[in-house]
Amino acid sequence: MQLFLNRKFKLAFYIACVGLFGACNSSLKNEALDFDRKADFNDKWSFYLNDSIRDNDTISETTEWRTLNLPHDWSIEKLFDENSPTGHGGGYLSGGLGWYKKEFSIDESGKNKLISIVFDGVYSNSQVWINGHYLGKRPNGYIGFEYNLTPFLNYGKTKNVILVKVDNSKQPNSRWYSGSGIYRNVWLKTTAKLHVDIWGTYITTPKVSKDSAVVKIETAVQNSDRQEKTAMLRTRIFDANTMVKTIKEAFAIGAGQNQKITQNILLDAPKLWSDAHPHLYRAYTEIFVDGELIDQYKTNFGVRSFKFDLDKGFMLNGKQTKIKGVCMHHDLGPLGAAINTRAIERQLEILKEMGVNGIRTSHNPPAPELLNLCDEMGFIVMDEAFDMWERSKTKFDYGNVWEEWHKKDLEAQILRDRNHPSIFMWSIGNEIPEQWNERGAEIGRELSKIVKTLDTTRLVTAGMNPPIHIKNKEVTLQFEDTAAEPNALAGSGALDIIGYNYAHQTYAQHQKNFPNTPFIATETTSTLQTRGHYDFPSDTTKIWPVRWDKVFTEGNPDNTVSSFDQVRAPWGSLHETAWKIIKKHDYLSGMYIWTGFDYIGEPTPYTWPSRSSYFGIVDLAGFPKDVYYMYQSEWTDKTVLHLFPHWNWKEGQTVDVWAYYNHADEVELFLNGKSLGTKRKEGDDLHVMWRVPFEAGTLKAISRKNGAVVMEKEIKTAGKAAQLKLHADRNTIKADGKDLSFITVDIQDNKGIFVPTANNKISFKLEGDGKIVGVSSGDPTNHESFKGTKHSALNGKCLVIVQAGDKASTVKFTATSPGLKEATINIQLN
Repeated sequence: MQLFLNRKFKLAFYIACVGLFGACNSSLKNEALDFDRKADFNDKWSFYLNDSIRDNDTISETTEWRTLNLPHDWSIEKLFDENSPTGHGGGYLSGGLGWYKKEFSIDESGKNKLISIVFDGVYSNSQVWINGHYLGKRPNGYIGFEYNLTPFLNYGKTKNVILVKVDNSKQPNSRWYSGSGIYRNVWLKTTAKLHVDIWGTYITTPKVSKDSAVVKIETAVQNSDRQEKTAMLRTRIFDANTMVKTIKEAFAIGAGQNQKITQNILLDAPKLWSDAHPHLYRAYTEIFVDGELIDQYKTNFGVRSFKFDLDKGFMLNGKQTKIKGVCMHHDLGPLGAAINTRAIERQLEILKEMGVNGIRTSHNPPAPELLNLCDEMGFIVMDEAFDMWERSKTKFDYGNVWEEWHKKDLEAQILRDRNHPSIFMWSIGNEIPEQWNERGAEIGRELSKIVKTLDTTRLVTAGMNPPIHIKNKEVTLQFEDTAAEPNALAGSGALDIIGYNYAHQTYAQHQKNFPNTPFIATETTSTLQTRGHYDFPSDTTKIWPVRWDKVFTEGNPDNTVSSFDQVRAPWGSLHETAWKIIKKHDYLSGMYIWTGFDYIGEPTPYTWPSRSSYFGIVDLAGFPKDVYYMYQSEWTDKTVLHLFPHWNWKEGQTVDVWAYYNHADEVELFLNGKSLGTKRKEGDDLHVMWRVPFEAGTLKAISRKNGAVVMEKEIKTAGKAAQLKLHADRNTIKADGKDLSFITVDIQDNKGIFVPTANNKISFKLEGDGKIVGVSSGDPTNHESFKGTKHSALNGKCLVIVQAGDKASTVKFTATSPGLKEATINIQLN
């Protein structure tokens, strides 16, 4: 009882002190923003890949370690191997078992602190030791976790050794390329014993209008001290560098206790977050003891209101907004799975330029850097948790550890991600086999309950295929006046929004089938294309493969696929087909196309020698395919006139010429100055086409509106390849050891005309404080290493990724190829 009275007295005194602004407010110390809790812990790790059966999974004093910086993906460094156990799904790049080790020192002043190590993601089955003490295991390769190091640390001159074992040897364990290793960032976190807990803030905006917004902040405070503490919690809200609101609250917390404190702040005339104007606020949650700042936790958040309306679709801040999204796997092309913020940013910039406003994190929790960028750039995110539940899809996948780990992993994902304004939906599963039976309904309800216990503000969905039972197993027959029977998961009550993977023929029946639940197309399209390759005629649809479960023996001998919108997987649709349906009906909230970028693995419709996908609107190197411009003409306000294919063919060959355009009534085509006629889009057409006998020269298109010229485009017949042309996406980058410059290498003739059929092998050299970290041409069949200094172009293009060193300087990049004029470019490191 005496302890309780003392605690009440201390708390009352503190509350009184908080009220005396003249005395106590002026005594608060350490007002600076960005009070560092986490330090970058990526540099100078030792790595050993245990490929030896004799050594099994051991290391010893004689182990030969390699020094490297994280994030790191060892699989991307390997050679493509037709016999790799990862198979075509894993891109024929092997896994294995690797060890990481790091030595570090902790100053004597750290003895009164809590020190933890934070991993954003390790693929997979990681185990961690500190100074010989076992800390734990995490099978899931996609979720972040942390371990408290404090009880086992040495201070002063005695070194600490952290050891991480990563076991990705049991294959296959994924349906796509996973990468291997500590492929996301690692942090060393230092806090006071009284601190904001891991993922310890939860910021919501329960009331939003143009005049004001209520910002509710729930803070979990952890007291790891052996004594109770009396402190003050202060939250300051910043808009850019201006503080707009502050609130304080005194509290007392017992030894070893975790306590939640709720604060409400009223923002006047808030700037709302949207896909077009992604405005962010920052909340600094601070703990003071005796007037001194001992902990600070920063949370970015956005103020926005939204709902999925049964008739109007997705409403953002009261405005009808169609979700124009893409699905994205986590690999970064030639960089593999190793996370790099600039590489993710470049992908999002390319997609934003196309008109994309939505990202689905298929089929796993993404890197934190992706979500941060989606917040900043304005993307509507579906954050997905699982590709499988109890029933596995590959022999060694997450289904094997589902029972023990799914609750912990899902909770960690929701707690980590729930403050991101870009997230509007949680997806609890993708194409789950259990969706058809009652067990799927049970698991769905369990997962939905876990989500809603931690976040009440967003909808829960799942990517189902399809969400209804199809009569006679034919989607096209489901057009009766009566509603279709939902599958077990769709009918379970677990989902707030019905997610469709494909089954586009049933979209128009959604309000009949699910009159009380809104719609989202979680996955659409699955059209296949090789950038720069064209088959004729272009107005025939090909279904490759004929069935998903049947080996594909047709196709092109060189494993190419036409870049016209004419080849689809049997479960999918052409690009234009799906978008026309989504565009037509207001109640269809939007779509996530499979996929935004090509990715490593799953080279449908082919297997070896193909090793990466054909699904992307953008290829593996980041070069747009032609259909990119169809979406740009539909999804943006940019004036678009895209003419294709190239103009290098056999004399007299019949060539189909397409044009995507907007802001115009018609397009007229000319060949060597002679008009080939004017075309207009009829009905819901999204392109126009001419059938033209080839003759060398200049193909020219002119778009007009009301008779006035809107835009002109020309394509010229190229001569023999003669020279290289370089273009860097950024000529100046940061000298931080991480920043990247993406250099496009184009092959031209002696007149500077792009040569669209050139596949020359090109060599690369870099002089200065930097290194070449990735090469690619976007060719799904190329077996040259992504980590080499030579690469064959695909249809006139190649990409080289240069990473900065840590010294301000100029680096010189040179590209050469036999018989071609070399090219150089300088990159400035600041």
